[in-house]
Amino acid sequence: MTDFDTARATMVDCQIRPADVTAHDVLNAFESVPREAFVSPSQRPLAYIDEDILVQQGDAARYMMEPRSFARLVLLDEVSRDCIVLDVGCATGYSTAILSLLSNSVVAVESDETLASQASANLAELSHDNAVVVHSALEDGYAAEGPYDVIFIGGAVDFVPDDLKSQLKDEGRMVVVEGTGNAGRAMVYVREGDVVSGRAIFNCAVKPLPGFEKAAEFAF
Repeated sequence: MTDFDTARATMVDCQIRPADVTAHDVLNAFESVPREAFVSPSQRPLAYIDEDILVQQGDAARYMMEPRSFARLVLLDEVSRDCIVLDVGCATGYSTAILSLLSNSVVAVESDETLASQASANLAELSHDNAVVVHSALEDGYAAEGPYDVIFIGGAVDFVPDDLKSQLKDEGRMVVVEGTGNAGRAMVYVREGDVVSGRAIFNCAVKPLPGFEKAAEFAF
């Protein structure tokens, strides 16, 4: 039988800390949330490997992001206890659980109805009472509860729609990976008045999220 507590501590010590994630609140969140609770029973022995884990098959396959990359992205968001967070693409809810321990509250958006139901059940089971899951298109965000201090996008995208950027509060931050594979870059967007500006921080290869693809261009 897998010792999940030991596996979780090893993940933090051997995957996350060496990635220059040293903020105590972030480390404590990763030490506290049982990652195995957010995958299928057959996947639980692999819950703490440093790889993306497939949680939904199909044309729009969905993954739980590898711990190292996820932790680095969470650190960029600079989430504090007074923040209202939008978690775009929560899948089974693991990202939402981590963010809920760092923030005031989290609104999680999930486009897949089955995943949204699983995420809601997982978060309720673990008593993350300051998080709610909304079944909606990922690229739309969730303006009804905005604007947000922090927006986290849980996968690689081709671009970030302006409608989603508009859901940031003044001085709010959005973290997202733009580009796929080795071309992916972790971006931080910050709103200052009516202007949202972005800067690249580091290269980051994570699995893509559906709904953020650029339209095909036709050559004549």
